[in-house]
Amino acid sequence: MIKQYETVFIATPILSESQMKEAAAKYSTLITENGGQIVYEEDWGLRKLAYPIQKKTTGFYHLIEFKAEPAFIAKFETQFKRDERIIRFQTVSMDKDAVAYAERRRSKKAAAQNETKED
Repeated sequence: MIKQYETVFIATPILSESQMKEAAAKYSTLITENGGQIVYEEDWGLRKLAYPIQKKTTGFYHLIEFKAEPAFIAKFETQFKRDERIIRFQTVSMDKDAVAYAERRRSKKAAAQNETKED
């Protein structure tokens, strides 16, 4: 049974922009290679952390929303744990309300982007 998940991970701030994109692409590819489907992906960029992690006060945030088999999640999270570039990650299973909320949030964001392009 395929479920929908959302993962947010924080990469170390010492990465360059291209290294961060490469790290994000690695996890997107891992999902698709294991029969998953990417629903949405968003790069939140460099942000200040709420508290220092490994003596770092900032990190690159990245969100991936995807559909996959529940058995895949353990393998997916093991890859995060092995990757030195990732300082934190969290994967949550989305219920129907969370999926609906995420869709509304995306449509609002798309409408706002279209509005700024027209100006």
